[in-house]
Amino acid sequence: MADTTTTEQAGPSGQPSLKRVMGSKLLLFFVVGDIIGTGVYALTGQVAGRVGGALWLPFLIAFVVAFMTAFSYLELVGKYPQAAGAALYTHKAFKIRFLTFMVAFAVMCSGITSASSAAKAFGDTYLKEFITAPMPWVAILFVIGLALINFRGVSESVKTNVVLTCIEIGGLLIIIGVGVWAVLNGNGDASRLVEFDTENQTMLVAITSATSLAFFAMVGFEDSVNMAEECKDPIRIFPKAMLWGMVIAATIYIMVSVTSSLLVPADDLAAAKSSALLKVLDVGAPGFPREVFSAIGLFAVINSALINMLMASRLLYGMANQRIIPKQLGTVHPFRRSPWVAIVFTSLIAIGLVSFVDIGVLGGTTALLLLAVFAIVNVAVLVLRKEKSAHKHFRAPTIIPVLAAIFCVYLVTPLSGRPARDYKVAAILLGVGIVLWGINWLIMRATHKEEDRQLAEPPVG
Repeated sequence: MADTTTTEQAGPSGQPSLKRVMGSKLLLFFVVGDIIGTGVYALTGQVAGRVGGALWLPFLIAFVVAFMTAFSYLELVGKYPQAAGAALYTHKAFKIRFLTFMVAFAVMCSGITSASSAAKAFGDTYLKEFITAPMPWVAILFVIGLALINFRGVSESVKTNVVLTCIEIGGLLIIIGVGVWAVLNGNGDASRLVEFDTENQTMLVAITSATSLAFFAMVGFEDSVNMAEECKDPIRIFPKAMLWGMVIAATIYIMVSVTSSLLVPADDLAAAKSSALLKVLDVGAPGFPREVFSAIGLFAVINSALINMLMASRLLYGMANQRIIPKQLGTVHPFRRSPWVAIVFTSLIAIGLVSFVDIGVLGGTTALLLLAVFAIVNVAVLVLRKEKSAHKHFRAPTIIPVLAAIFCVYLVTPLSGRPARDYKVAAILLGVGIVLWGINWLIMRATHKEEDRQLAEPPVG
């Protein structure tokens, strides 16, 4: 048996390694918990506002596109079971440091915008059922709390995820149960399930526009690849955990969206915005205490935000070890063995977002950034086929990443009906990334010059 002591104690550049604490069950909960969360709890109303009563269809299409892309991720994480995910695959496939940096920054931003939308939903929607507190201070304190849990360590974080995932699934099962009960009692309008909002848009644009937003609800599976260095035997456990996690989440999403459409007209769901599921509960079960579901909603957005901030910090850690960004961002705390500098950095960006950006824009921007990254990953998996691996791993049928890349590119473009504000926010974030790239390039250049100077100096004495 190989000696694992070294890998447990020391990582790249002499840093302590990350703890391998996640087995197949914890990884499955991680995937399910990351997908089920802010998307369905906070954006159901906005999806209904774009497509109409057939809001189940965008969720289904988003699942299909995400599921195909997951095959590319599974092949690559099996081939390269390391942290950094999409950025690592981009770097290995194209060897363009600027592209790698921008992919890493886009993925990091998507995780932070997703966590920020959860923080906004926490303060603007579900917390209001209990107390009235000033925003954005609630969201800012929420982000700081996540940072402390993240710093505490991945073992505590993923165990917290198991508890929160069970709670948030329970909340969605309540919505589904309310829908079944209401339909059995003669309530609900099945005709809404095939209604499309074609006012000022074609049916295709209505569907794809809603899908481009609903995709936000299906992201999360890709976060798990950034946890590869904290998984036990990642090559073996990833395929089943990721694919089953996506199927479970998509099934629940479609059932919730069908229930919502049966019980509440699309216009009313759209008007309710991030509290659309509370509206469904009020109509389907008027006597059910809103406080119970609101408490569940709080746990759901906490879980979604926690996992996204975990991903963002681990991504920076992985890229620092690849020397794509300054190595200081990969600093690991000697006792907690968590990437504390990356945690602080990502938390500061999240605080800025929750202070100034609307939740709807955050969701759309998250989906836009990740769809662009997914298109690159689906191409990268094909490029990297020429690089053989020394070990056996999952291999996706070639047609799947090809189709997935085409669909992802289409959903990124304005042809899909995506609003201009998504592009504006994404451009600002990526512009910040370009500035950081320039700063990083100058630092690395100065470092190399100093090293060359020292080598050129004659030895003293």
